[in-house]
Amino acid sequence: MSSIAVLGCMWGDEAKAKIVDFLGDQADVVIRFQGGSNAGHTIYLNESKYVFHSVPSGILYPQTMCVIGSGVVVDPASILEEISLLQAQGISFENRLFIDERAGVVLPLHRILDNRNEAGATKIGTTKRGIGPAYTDITARIGIRLIDLAYPEWLSQRLVNLYARHQVELAEQELANQLKDLEGFWQQLKPYVCQTDLLLYKLYHEGKNLLFEGAQGTLLDICYGTYPFVTSSHTMAGGISTGAGVPLRFTDKIIGVYKAYCTRVGDGPFPTELLCETGNRIRQQGNEYGSTTGRPRRVGWFDAVAAKYSARINGIDRMALTLLDVLSGIEKLKICTGYWHQGVRLEGFPTHHLLLEEVQVEYLELDGWDNDLGGIKTLSKLPKAAKEYLDAIQDCLEVPIELVSVGKERSQTIVIKN
Repeated sequence: MSSIAVLGCMWGDEAKAKIVDFLGDQADVVIRFQGGSNAGHTIYLNESKYVFHSVPSGILYPQTMCVIGSGVVVDPASILEEISLLQAQGISFENRLFIDERAGVVLPLHRILDNRNEAGATKIGTTKRGIGPAYTDITARIGIRLIDLAYPEWLSQRLVNLYARHQVELAEQELANQLKDLEGFWQQLKPYVCQTDLLLYKLYHEGKNLLFEGAQGTLLDICYGTYPFVTSSHTMAGGISTGAGVPLRFTDKIIGVYKAYCTRVGDGPFPTELLCETGNRIRQQGNEYGSTTGRPRRVGWFDAVAAKYSARINGIDRMALTLLDVLSGIEKLKICTGYWHQGVRLEGFPTHHLLLEEVQVEYLELDGWDNDLGGIKTLSKLPKAAKEYLDAIQDCLEVPIELVSVGKERSQTIVIKN
């Protein structure tokens, strides 16, 4: 296996966690390198459902170590609740979870700021979990990092300054309460905290297999996504080095995860969006509701223009295509193969959201299939129309498909040898 990165390559919710889980039996270490509890990764295993927000989904394998890198922002209350829930499901964390001491801390203040922003003119459709404001404070060098919780006097000073900077009142008793809470969180999290870049360096040179688990999706990247309707971190391959503190050469293979159709949560341009009964049908069949917020996801046809863009900037080696089974029973399927604007076919993916909102979409139409794909184990057993659909996506992106998901369970995954 060596070292593999699994990245969501659209607007998130591509079922990355299932692919990470499928590959997890070969991984010694699974690493989260960006995002926070705004991530919602769901895995179905032996008819049980596991939802992850901050903890890497490799934790389901008893022998696998899980690392949360410095590029992640951690909500102490949220991650401790997540750990507790997973422990109640029989998962052990002893000597298995490692959190970088430089990870930013999400505070109650950040949720206040996030909700305030979402109520105003700057609304972009966030999860309101405080992730964006926490990243903003880290970038502004006024934020609090996990290791700061070990220094109470310094932490107190930082909290006072932080509230003052945001012009939010912090009463003396509230400060005392927050310091007490953070002290309690620190005592519980301290056993997991270390310099994870040093740990990963040692493990890599011991020949361990590393698996980097992306959160959100490339089209939500703070620089290369559909700005300003994006997340606050680097969701693409380049974020691995900065978010995990490892050299670029530590990644040997990049697998890009795409749904067999497209979804998006929150505001922002969505050229192939289906505002019709077909879109509603796909939403229902795919259970397209957010793992973190429960919000219904916007649904659209597969967008090969956006997908090819994300494949290029990530340097995708292989594709994993998920939720192919959801499209069963739809008579005609479409793939977006081009954008037009004012009579001109565009060269690539627009960088400004206002232009992206105005494009006219060129479609390739293909026949659908009626078969239930859930029990199919090999490519040859797929219906002819399903294989033609996969071939069309491969041709558009010029990247081979290696994995095809045809159901929720780990076992419902077809491996294609290229």
